[in-house]
Amino acid sequence: MKAMGRSEIAATIAKLRADIAYHEKKYYLDRDPQISDAEFDALMKELRRLEDQHPELIVPESPTRRVGGKPAEGFAPVRHRLPMLSLDNVYSVEEFEEFDGRVRRLLPGRAIEYVAELKIDGLSVSVLYREGRLVQAVTRGDGIRGDDVTGNARTIKSLPLSIEDRRDIEVRGEVYLPFASFREINKAREEREEPLFANPRNAAAGSIRLLDPREVAARRLDAFFYTLLVEGEEVPSQWDGLQTLKDLGFKINPHSRRCPGTGEVEAYWREWIEKRDTIEYDVDGVVIKVNETAQRRDLGFTAKFPRGAISFKFPARQATTRLRDIIIQVGRTGALTPVAVLEPVKISGTTVSRATLHNEDEIRRKDIRVGDIVLVERSGDVIPRIVGPMKERRAGSETEFIPPVRCPICGSRAHRAEDEVVSRCENPSCPAKLRESLLHFAGRRAMDIEGLGEALVDQLLETKLVRSLPDLYALSEADLAGLERMGPKSAANLVAGIGQSKARDAGRLLFGLGIRHVGEKTARTLADRYGDIEALASASEEDLRLIEDVGPVVAESLVFFFRQPENLNLLEKLKAAGLNFRSERKEPESGRPLAGKTFVLTGTLRGWTREEARAALEARGAAVTDAVSKKTSYLVAGAEAGSKLEKARKLGIAVISEEELAALLS
Repeated sequence: MKAMGRSEIAATIAKLRADIAYHEKKYYLDRDPQISDAEFDALMKELRRLEDQHPELIVPESPTRRVGGKPAEGFAPVRHRLPMLSLDNVYSVEEFEEFDGRVRRLLPGRAIEYVAELKIDGLSVSVLYREGRLVQAVTRGDGIRGDDVTGNARTIKSLPLSIEDRRDIEVRGEVYLPFASFREINKAREEREEPLFANPRNAAAGSIRLLDPREVAARRLDAFFYTLLVEGEEVPSQWDGLQTLKDLGFKINPHSRRCPGTGEVEAYWREWIEKRDTIEYDVDGVVIKVNETAQRRDLGFTAKFPRGAISFKFPARQATTRLRDIIIQVGRTGALTPVAVLEPVKISGTTVSRATLHNEDEIRRKDIRVGDIVLVERSGDVIPRIVGPMKERRAGSETEFIPPVRCPICGSRAHRAEDEVVSRCENPSCPAKLRESLLHFAGRRAMDIEGLGEALVDQLLETKLVRSLPDLYALSEADLAGLERMGPKSAANLVAGIGQSKARDAGRLLFGLGIRHVGEKTARTLADRYGDIEALASASEEDLRLIEDVGPVVAESLVFFFRQPENLNLLEKLKAAGLNFRSERKEPESGRPLAGKTFVLTGTLRGWTREEARAALEARGAAVTDAVSKKTSYLVAGAEAGSKLEKARKLGIAVISEEELAALLS
């Protein structure tokens, strides 16, 4: 390979700097990354290599001279008492051993011990205590200045508000979002049709910068601490510092380990590559520090990094690959979920060929097209996801996604309600959703068929004895007797139970059909109002909207269900099998003293379960809903009531205690 001349090297360095600056902006400011973390690290590594070989070409504005991104706007900037330097990265055992060799050359003849700690993928913070009280929390920012997030940091329950030490103490650590909280946040954002967070790190960074501390508290951030700085004193070692942090009440990572040599460090790194998916937070490597503080002080710093510590990164969880196709997967509720078919790519040692795309709106928002080069991430969740397309790599042949108009499994017309982000298959006999439909249909609150549980349903489907709901009513004892764990007596009991279910009230049957948005109470209300399922099937959307508890969403769902030929065919077969389509008439209003009132239950009730309270209210004519709105008459607040209580107070809704509820019911 021909060696580059000085002018070529200078041009290459200039281009690398420009590329890195561009991608830093796309990542930190625009939140629209165009390359993976591994590709970005490769650019930085190449620039650092060329600058090391040609120090005369280094300039102050080079990205290798800068610690990190700029502080975010909206919070007061604070200068760190000591810079919060980032760590240099190594990606292999060979590179780590080079680091160890440098340490030993700089500390000749001295015994070296390391401390290995998991590298939490979150947001670095510095927290200051004076006279034992938390007085300030600052993000790392650019390493010199960060953002004052004291109010938000106080919401992190694992962070002490006071400590039993009156000295000026600064602790540094990593704020992170546990996977469980991350999934809850993204689920809520998806329901509100808001952009999803790409990973827990982005969610943690976004959360700590929210302007309302109450919103921060709701996201349940957590933190681990790893550095202790005591004014006027030197902590003897990293390990001693961790133990002191723990004694002071700070949360330290329980998996930190003292390592007498490189072999123990490498074993720790390999161990956590295998175990990283067993913990409930994201880690992207391990941090290796020379244990003795005096030795780290003697090692000193480069222009950007401490020489006594290194980040030993895990194999990348992100990769870029081509999106070959978008197919539709039918979920248990009939949701038609788009799934990306990818050119196989290895991420964290696993070959990934498919990734979730969530819904049609998410594809449109991110402008993902078939043929795109996309950034794929496998972080925390088993199912990989697409972060976004690399739009600048497009060749012009990419095609936009066309939402489905029919279920790809059964051919039924797909339906998307106005307030939803996914289309759905509404056919209860669709093979893709039949298992869940059968379990729901046989449930205690629906047709109450005792003995028809998951294991038996699976056998009925595997043997093809049942291909749709009406097939249940054609089962004989002889059909069932040959199934696993199904003797003659069990078969006879099940056939008898299925026969008894034919007499169930029409409200139970309507609920058992699993019509979208039609819950148990609404099904009873509709059955009582129309008296017959066939009469209900002929109702118009306008008529349905006039009924209590039936709004436009439920009305639209009902009309759509009863207009589908496959659903009408299903009803005909169920009626021919002898099922009851008529309802007992509802009791007079004198027996329904709470008719027209809407209740919401929140918190923990001591005297009864949530279901018992719901049943007692509904028996007296009340409606019980899950969400607080202007239509709510009463909020019943038990112990540890949360956001619903706050919303009810804002709306001026009457809040009653469990005791007041008991008095109302009596």
